[in-house]
Amino acid sequence: MRTIGHFIDGVETTGNSAEFQDVFNPATGEVQARVALATEADLNAAVASALAAQPKWAATNPQRRARVFFNFVALINRDMDELAALLSAEHGKTIEDAKGDIVRGLEVSEFVAGAPHLLKGEFTEGAGPGIDMYSMRQPVGVGAGITPFNFPAMIPLWMLSPAIAAGNAFILKPSERDPSVPVKLAQLLIEAGLPKGVLNVIHGGKSAVDGILAHDDIAAVSFVGSTPIARYVYATAAANGKRVQAFGGAKNHMIIMPDADMDKAADALMGAGYGSAGERCMAVSVAVPVGDDTADRIIAALKPRIEKLKVGPATDAASEMGPVITQASKDRIAALVESGVKQGATLAVDGRGFTLQGYENGYFVGPSLFDHVTPEMDIYKEEIFGPVLSVVRSKTYEDALKLTMDNPYGNGTAIFTRDGDAARDFAARVNVGMVGINVPVPVPLAYHSFGGWKASAFGDLNQHGTDSIKFWTRTKTVTARWPSGIKDGAEFQMPTMK
Repeated sequence: MRTIGHFIDGVETTGNSAEFQDVFNPATGEVQARVALATEADLNAAVASALAAQPKWAATNPQRRARVFFNFVALINRDMDELAALLSAEHGKTIEDAKGDIVRGLEVSEFVAGAPHLLKGEFTEGAGPGIDMYSMRQPVGVGAGITPFNFPAMIPLWMLSPAIAAGNAFILKPSERDPSVPVKLAQLLIEAGLPKGVLNVIHGGKSAVDGILAHDDIAAVSFVGSTPIARYVYATAAANGKRVQAFGGAKNHMIIMPDADMDKAADALMGAGYGSAGERCMAVSVAVPVGDDTADRIIAALKPRIEKLKVGPATDAASEMGPVITQASKDRIAALVESGVKQGATLAVDGRGFTLQGYENGYFVGPSLFDHVTPEMDIYKEEIFGPVLSVVRSKTYEDALKLTMDNPYGNGTAIFTRDGDAARDFAARVNVGMVGINVPVPVPLAYHSFGGWKASAFGDLNQHGTDSIKFWTRTKTVTARWPSGIKDGAEFQMPTMK
């Protein structure tokens, strides 16, 4: 059986690990590999390697650092099919969806190839008599990223690319459920010219996370996962003096106005609600049609589409939706669907009891659609993270907006309408970090920033875009005066420009 090790100081190794965890194929339920779980000694070895490599990497000029990412992008494109197959085998998402996962991460690596421009400081000549003032952006030192199972390529690339391009060394702790792609990406970066030690990958559960959060030599931490853990990571890392950004869960609403094109809205909900089996923090899990007629029309448009949805393994090119990640996830989704029925929602499409011939032991979940959902129900309050779409009927636009704004999460939202005034008002007023107008999954491109509001994000700076460079650097401001501009005698008052 294949063993997946850590990646420390430029080589894959099981290090001091005596404990291993099984890695399953979600389509079959079979164990396909085992992954080493890091000990404290393994984490310390990774950090020691990073500390040794970081000063020289930081001293490498930004353009040379950027060239590594030019090479890296080319290597990812070269190995795209291999990476997608590896990702699908461990996560379960379709091959095309896996490629999308990789490409959206690759775009951030492309973006940071322009890091030399983003790392420039500011300069003021003659800020005072004989005084010049300038700022510099310098790396924080050693950073760490803790990433979830649902995007094993994209989110690691979102974190490590700007951190490394800014001159930091980086410790990546990916999900132990699908660990192979992060290790492969580290190997490709070495091939691209990254010095050994600048990127290290360790695997593990809570003990590995706690080790990162407490480690004195790790200066900054980035996290993506559930809201309870995001709160814990933010509070713990901040208490230990670290810079931290922690992104949590979501309950994303899509408002459908009466004037919307129902076919386009239904197509959007299919992709946003059932793509990647709903295992996305930007998935639309709540549709909010305005008016009963709108609700009836969107339900009528959705039902035949859902019933025709092709559920299958990634090895079947016709598959539109694969399995969920684990048996535990499958059981949790089934329990939440049952709760929706018991609490009075109408199960318009019933995904319970779905089985796939030849894959009876896989973690496949049939797509479900609920109508007449209310905010008190568990299927509305919980982040299901599965192929379940809830329809909450709203009488007016203001009611729909209020429903969205009252939700504790604030990751993403969307409105489908032909009315420019309604769309503009929605974008201006809604208290959510990422907004789509006739776009169901409004994940910004790499040169804008990704981040939610409310209980979906903790910390002041977002992922990718210019925020990422700010997060992974510290500003140093220099005030300089040379001898010819210095008056004789001591000055005891607070310096001013008077």
